[in-house]
Amino acid sequence: MNQPSGFRRWIVVITAISAAIIELIDISIVNVGLTDIAGNLGVTIEDVSWVVTAYAIANVIVIPMTSFLQGYFGRKNYYVASIILFTIASYGCGLSDNLWMLVAFRFLQGIGGGALLSTSQGLMYDAFPPSQRAVASALFGMGIVLGPTLGPTLGGYIIDNYHWSWMFYINVPIGILAVFLSLTFIDKKEEELNINRSAIKIDTFGIFLLAVGVGCLQYVLERGESDDWFDSSLIRWLTIATVIALPLFVWWELRGTKTPVVDLRTLKNRNLVVGSLLVVVVGYGLFTSVLLYPLFAQRIVGMTATQTGKLLMPGGLVTLPMFAITGRLLAKGVSPRLIVIFGYIAFATFCFTMSTYNADASSGDFIFALIIRGIGLALVNVPLINQSVSTLEPRQLPTGIAIVNMMRQLGGAFGVAITNTYVTQRNAVHRNDLIANLQPENPALTERLTGLTQGLIAKGINSFDAVQGAYKNLDLIISRQALMISYLDTFRLAGLFFVVSFPLLFLLKNRKMDAATAKAVADAAH
Repeated sequence: MNQPSGFRRWIVVITAISAAIIELIDISIVNVGLTDIAGNLGVTIEDVSWVVTAYAIANVIVIPMTSFLQGYFGRKNYYVASIILFTIASYGCGLSDNLWMLVAFRFLQGIGGGALLSTSQGLMYDAFPPSQRAVASALFGMGIVLGPTLGPTLGGYIIDNYHWSWMFYINVPIGILAVFLSLTFIDKKEEELNINRSAIKIDTFGIFLLAVGVGCLQYVLERGESDDWFDSSLIRWLTIATVIALPLFVWWELRGTKTPVVDLRTLKNRNLVVGSLLVVVVGYGLFTSVLLYPLFAQRIVGMTATQTGKLLMPGGLVTLPMFAITGRLLAKGVSPRLIVIFGYIAFATFCFTMSTYNADASSGDFIFALIIRGIGLALVNVPLINQSVSTLEPRQLPTGIAIVNMMRQLGGAFGVAITNTYVTQRNAVHRNDLIANLQPENPALTERLTGLTQGLIAKGINSFDAVQGAYKNLDLIISRQALMISYLDTFRLAGLFFVVSFPLLFLLKNRKMDAATAKAVADAAH
């Protein structure tokens, strides 16, 4: 493959960054629109969270298989096919008129999107000579930060001014353009021209076990609370499927096949195991915060979707220079573990700060917390990936990086499920506690009901209806208060995950990578 230059190079750059950005935008764009989607489709917030979860599950399944799929189909073919699938699925999401149709298309969208980040990164690096790959890394890093930052902001603007389906329709023209540019300007590598697919054995059984194990586990976590856990026969059967599929997947990949889709032998490395566990916690905190913050801001504080999205901008803009600062610190020999420790502290601080807010929280309060979150994201991301794979052999790096990325997505998917279950549980507890305090002889209750009743009478409502309306308004106040306390509990739980896992940081071997290993990590980090 001839290295592109001049105009052709920048077309490749624009194509790769655009594909990566739309994939990243779609991870977060729907979060600020969950309330509107739920209302439009007639489902609960807990049910509509499947729109987020389905995308994450598909990513988890596809990411560790990306290297194999590129080798089987050829990088260019797989890249173009992934963009086409992503674009068609985006159009299907916009057309959806019921929840499960939307979830199905989001799953397909996640399968297509799972290839875009790592493949786009490879295209960027191939477009520049080794001496200029720092430029490629910087450009791609800007796209990585820009996507999650633009997602909620763009989603909020669409929700407030258009129908929620346009959050997905906007991908269609970008996807069509990306396909055209990819077919026209991206060349195939030499090894792609003579792929002998008949000689490549597909680990079909391993792929099947991975999909069944992860999918069933996610469903159990997501629906267990609303279906009364093991009182539901479906939950029981899916739990059995999970218990069978995941251990069998581990055995099959280690012993049952000579061509594993995920080489789990790499997990004999201590740094990779410890780093993967830490990445799960980071993924949990990252996805939980992205899900909870919009819900808290809109349902408790009463902000619009646009306001909710705009408040994410300062944190995203802080993250951009922090990535550069983190890279410079690593280049100067600062301990990666020390940087990750500060990032962990920042993430935990964000969670505990959010757990102190109430319905009177201001925009400034949210901006402060989200900036801390942005700093934590920059300090944790690259150094933790680097340390997780720093002690691997060069041949193990692609598998190690794929496992780390999979664990980050898996942590995020589990985080969404655990968050919804915990919010539902705590909401019921707090509502019962608040209702228990409503005693007829309580003068504060009598005063509050009298005030609500008089307020309705002043609006022209008759006395009988005003009394009934006062009780209904009081019930709404109690429900909102219980939900608010539940969100605060959930932020606190996320912070505790960081605190409990903090000692694991000291089990990481603090090794500075050589130049060759660092370059390999940079090539595949995203």
